[in-house]
Amino acid sequence: MPGSREKLVLGTVQFGLQYGVNSAGRPSEEAVKAILGEACAAGIGLLDTSSAYGEAESVLGRCMPEPYAFRLVSKYPKGAIPVRESFARSLERLGGRKSLYGYLLHHFELFLQHPAIWEDFVALKEAGRVRKIGFSLYEPAELEYILERQLPFDLLQIPFNLFDRKFLPYMEELHLKGVEIHVRSTYLQGLFFMDRDTLPEKLKPLRKYLLDLDAYAHGAGLTVAELALNANLQNPFVDGVLIGVDNLRQLRENLDAVKDIPLDFSVDVKEKDLLNPVNWK
Repeated sequence: MPGSREKLVLGTVQFGLQYGVNSAGRPSEEAVKAILGEACAAGIGLLDTSSAYGEAESVLGRCMPEPYAFRLVSKYPKGAIPVRESFARSLERLGGRKSLYGYLLHHFELFLQHPAIWEDFVALKEAGRVRKIGFSLYEPAELEYILERQLPFDLLQIPFNLFDRKFLPYMEELHLKGVEIHVRSTYLQGLFFMDRDTLPEKLKPLRKYLLDLDAYAHGAGLTVAELALNANLQNPFVDGVLIGVDNLRQLRENLDAVKDIPLDFSVDVKEKDLLNPVNWK
């Protein structure tokens, strides 16, 4: 199955925060305008943001080529502000939009503490303010929790890459339920590009898997970036693959990385705890 640029989702956390182990820093607003213009021209139709991403929403509101050049997914973070008020503030920062394509609960523990908060998401959808509602998750146990309670969600964002495939057993079921699946951490927050011989002590157990990754990519005539990106794009149950860029060059590299080459790479990482960047410190 070939990859497709249409599945690419441009993540915008870099526009508002310093993010990722290999981040080059926040781009200027002129750079953001150039990135968004080229992304739009290349067929990327969806942006992922959040009010928790520093100034990202405001930067988008000022820099989008036109107010409705993209569909937008934003998120409700931790905080004392009610869902509807936070949603309204996001719309205002995003150029005074009237609605969003998607709205996600950013921090699952907030839902565990206040389950009734989900009713506010449902109300936003019923009012036509947002097309799809859902969750940004980290662990399958969180997904099982909401599936058991039969919550009416239709958009999900999860980590998924060549090493971290813990959500794979659920994907077909979610697809059949009509849930749109967006995956993040395609490059494991830059781990796939780190020098294999100078890994931090905590990450050295992953070296052998990175070398396997290198060997397969070399044999397939691909870079590691091309292998990682296309593996996610080719998953039939994945609807959107998030990419984050600091500059126009990185965007072009991601666009050029989309290939029509069937892939069959798998590796079973034993050190599961190291697949969560939170545990790298």
